[in-house]
Amino acid sequence: MANIPIYNGDPTWKVGVTPFGFYDSDAQFANDAVRVAKFCAIRLGYPIENVELQSGSFFTAFEEAVTVYGNELYAYKQREDYLSLEGSDYSYSSGANFSQSLVTPNMGPIIRLSQQYGTEAGVGGNVNWYSGSIILSSSVQDYDLNQWALNKGYSNQDIEIKQIFYQPVPASMQFYAGMGYMGAGLAGVASGMGLTGYAAQSFLMFPLSYDLQAIQQVDMFRDIIYSNYTFQLINNKLRVFPVPGIEDQGSQLWFTYLLKSERLSDSLSSGSNMITNISQYPYNNIQYSEINSVGRMWIFEYTLALSKEMLGYVRGKYSQVPIPGAEVTLNQADLISSATADKNELVRRLREYFDETSRQSMLERRNAESNARQGELNQVPMTIFIG
Repeated sequence: MANIPIYNGDPTWKVGVTPFGFYDSDAQFANDAVRVAKFCAIRLGYPIENVELQSGSFFTAFEEAVTVYGNELYAYKQREDYLSLEGSDYSYSSGANFSQSLVTPNMGPIIRLSQQYGTEAGVGGNVNWYSGSIILSSSVQDYDLNQWALNKGYSNQDIEIKQIFYQPVPASMQFYAGMGYMGAGLAGVASGMGLTGYAAQSFLMFPLSYDLQAIQQVDMFRDIIYSNYTFQLINNKLRVFPVPGIEDQGSQLWFTYLLKSERLSDSLSSGSNMITNISQYPYNNIQYSEINSVGRMWIFEYTLALSKEMLGYVRGKYSQVPIPGAEVTLNQADLISSATADKNELVRRLREYFDETSRQSMLERRNAESNARQGELNQVPMTIFIG
């Protein structure tokens, strides 16, 4: 085996010495790489003890530490901004780089998510509602709307019924329809006058309490005198009550429906440059020269932990080294366990710091400060002016 030289205390930087070269063109990264190599070597015992690493080993650990810091930072930013950016049309090819962008929260994706409620409530949404009708037959109470859909050319079970128009006109409208004929009163309800005398044709001022009592009277009149028209819909099987009679033969029963296939297709969006998951966020590697002193100190400590780990694996090749008259036991296990603990603690501390500076945490802190300030102002004595 060749006699490979180990760290000699004089690290020399050159472009291409790191595995990926992410930051080789950054002058500050190159300057700090030499300083970090000396820092780590001294912390590992050099020059009192040999450090079985090379300058490139420290440079590699330094590059990894910067990358880990950037990944943790951007992972935090993705959690903060994903709801505002999901579905956006960005790509690396278009030159987008979120690491140099300020993302302002917006309501677009939330509105898109809430459209489903508008669809189900019939007050908007992104799925069309259609209307259809069936012909009532005398003495036929049950109607298969799935068969109706097949006859219309829809696939089996593709329709979803949203409304059945099998209820009387609202009592308030029927009441005012009768009043529009001055003297016909509630008789218009029983005589089939419908809405021909709607309130727009004649305006009469009554106390609101009178209107409410009259409307309740219409409801009770219809419940007692008229047939109790209703329906039951189970799995698109419609049953109408009461059973249609001779007078209902040929009448149309209207309903609204949507197509399940359209609901699914309208919920899917696609695009070549569309952000559909966090792996598509256009984040480049972090710019080392823009990292402040707080971030750089974390990177230095993480580089030391990585160097300690590499040194532990190197020394683990031989558990003992023979020397004249004795043996030297190496500290591989201590190095690796210490390095693992240091890395875990550094990552935990960084994530905790990011969480404390999240948008939610900052707003909560500002709210607490505002409440504390207001509480302090409330203790100030109020001056009473006597004029």
